[in-house]
Amino acid sequence: MPKETGPTQQFVDIAEIKDGTVILKNGSLRRVLMVSGINFALKSEEEQNAITYTYQGFLNTLDFSVQFVIHSRKLNISGYLDKLNERKSQETNELLKSQIEEYTEFIRSFVEMNAVMSKTFFVVVPYDPIVIPAGGKNILNWLGIGALKKATPTEESIGQKLTQINQRTDQVINGLNRIGLRVVSLNDEELIELFYNLYNPETIEKKELKIAQE
Repeated sequence: MPKETGPTQQFVDIAEIKDGTVILKNGSLRRVLMVSGINFALKSEEEQNAITYTYQGFLNTLDFSVQFVIHSRKLNISGYLDKLNERKSQETNELLKSQIEEYTEFIRSFVEMNAVMSKTFFVVVPYDPIVIPAGGKNILNWLGIGALKKATPTEESIGQKLTQINQRTDQVINGLNRIGLRVVSLNDEELIELFYNLYNPETIEKKELKIAQE
């Protein structure tokens, strides 16, 4: 008999999603920020230099690591086609109805024949529990060359962790805003939607994540 597999959750490092924060099974926290893009090639040389220097300065202010993620996915146009069909059913002019039908079929066939991709940009802000090496504060232990005993995380309350990751998130958002980017911190529903889409790449997206407008 084939070996029975366990639930998918046991293969995912996420313990829960709460207050816009991804809580991992090891106690670490993650915030996911969705960021707008800039058409860098259309900027003047002076603008490009200003963006580059501002971005470099932003990175130099960070004393923690961040992860930049570009998520590419085939464009889902089912919602748009549904709206076109609804508009066609409401149209009384037969000529316009025929034109809407032809346009709908053109869009459908074009997307089927051409891989139209959508790109979404994310920044992941981490906070990992402070780890104290086993065996006390011997300098060799701090350097990682002491006794090879399992390190244990310090006891931090969830409130302390949230305070730390909130400060980091604000720092990243402010730094990216200075470059001219719009940044949105994903809430619980948006995080669940994002991970659903990531872990189910063959299915249609639940809905489309959108950057907040100013």
